[in-house]
Amino acid sequence: MVIKLEKVVPVGRTLDEYIKMFNLTENDGQKSILTVADGPASFNAEGTKLGYKITSVDPLYSLNTEQIKKCFYEVIDNIIEQVEKTSNNWVWSYYKSPHELRKNRERAISLFCEDYEKGKKEDRYEIGELPKLEYKDSEYELGLISHFLFLYSAHFDQQFHLDSIDEMLRVCREVRIFPLLTLKHKISPYLYFVIESLQNKGYECKIEEVSYQLQPKGNQMLKITQSK
Repeated sequence: MVIKLEKVVPVGRTLDEYIKMFNLTENDGQKSILTVADGPASFNAEGTKLGYKITSVDPLYSLNTEQIKKCFYEVIDNIIEQVEKTSNNWVWSYYKSPHELRKNRERAISLFCEDYEKGKKEDRYEIGELPKLEYKDSEYELGLISHFLFLYSAHFDQQFHLDSIDEMLRVCREVRIFPLLTLKHKISPYLYFVIESLQNKGYECKIEEVSYQLQPKGNQMLKITQSK
């Protein structure tokens, strides 16, 4: 048994998780970064304090702070309960327990909420969603998308994945996607189709191991760049 979600949930990750999920280097931190479907992650809040140039885009940002917090607390109990009931099906290396996982998620949304209204005024949190983004061609150097594409393969079809990644590559010179597994802990049925389609368009696609893991065999990301 694995976790079951009826829809995309408003749960975010921290700066440290992003660094590990996407193998981010000091050089990456100097780039203009677009995070898509970011939800209430604290990557923007924490990264901005370190001098990162981050724009986060999500339809969730049409809500105010209290509404987003309410959405989070409407789902977190059920998620953690499912994880606790299936604890043997998860890797407890980054987190040591479901309790620690919950505390981490609560820390992420707390940092996000502290920064959210200020960030909106600074245009760091913008309303938008795939498969169409309202940005110029190559406006950003690096695009990151965490726990949306591939993970929700049962909710969004193959064409949506391809269109969404094409759009991110229009806007970003490089795109990184994590994880490559579905909610059922299986490799997305769309992964290799997407890779082949992108390679046929001249992109370089590389699956890289990362130091972050919660799902078994879920320690890989897809890095997509323009061919040299």
